[in-house]
Amino acid sequence: MRPNMILKFIFIFLLMSSHSLEVSADNLPYSLESLEWEKVDKIIPRDSKFTVIDIESGKSFEVQRRAGSSHADVQPLTKKDTKMMKNIYGGKWSWNRRAILVLVDDQLIAASMHGMPHGAGALDNNFSGHFCIHFKGSTTHGSHRKDPAHQLMILKASQKLDEYLFYSDPIEIINAFFISIKNKDATIFNKIIHHPTVPKSLSNKVKKIENIKILQTPELTPEEYSGFNVIEVPIKFELKQKGVRKEIIEGNLVLIKEGGGNQWYIDGKSLAELL
Repeated sequence: MRPNMILKFIFIFLLMSSHSLEVSADNLPYSLESLEWEKVDKIIPRDSKFTVIDIESGKSFEVQRRAGSSHADVQPLTKKDTKMMKNIYGGKWSWNRRAILVLVDDQLIAASMHGMPHGAGALDNNFSGHFCIHFKGSTTHGSHRKDPAHQLMILKASQKLDEYLFYSDPIEIINAFFISIKNKDATIFNKIIHHPTVPKSLSNKVKKIENIKILQTPELTPEEYSGFNVIEVPIKFELKQKGVRKEIIEGNLVLIKEGGGNQWYIDGKSLAELL
């Protein structure tokens, strides 16, 4: 067995046996790369096999790329891999995006996946179709546009999320925050919410959300927020909660800067009032 394959198996074993929730770049035996899709497309050609590692849980499974030109269309390799993937999604298939690492030979690449079987599939794996893996700069096959949620998860996987949030303008922060709610990503949510202003009711309100989508935000110029520590941003969004019909909500979302810092945070009280 080649040395790099031995290292790969040791790496996967350590991830699977670890009880810490989030994979950190500090204890990875491979260099973590955030590569453009054009390069990744050549590294994982069609029919190639590689390992998918979920950032939050550290759990992993094997896949095969079957198709895809603007991103990778892949399938779990075996029934066991399908079971593991479904376990990562809490036992229920979902369109939610998750930050992942792709391990191929001795390369570790930041990526994002969703967890919903769709389209065609050819492997005997109890997975009815394929699912999509996106990389930096990849696009959807339908619109040929970058998927903002996938690209945010790639930043998370590449350990560049904090830097991105630090330099984001208020509208970018709002977009990232709504992505975290829709995809039930507690890590991103907690990096953006202003914890001192979170009322007790907010947690229960967020848990009841099945879907949320921004419909309208203003185009802010730097003059409208530079030099301020608190701003109000008008917002319009669609909300679907459990047992409740979809509703359109309009109001103001308050954003705060803490202690002379650069990053904008969502004021928890204003969010709770909107929800």
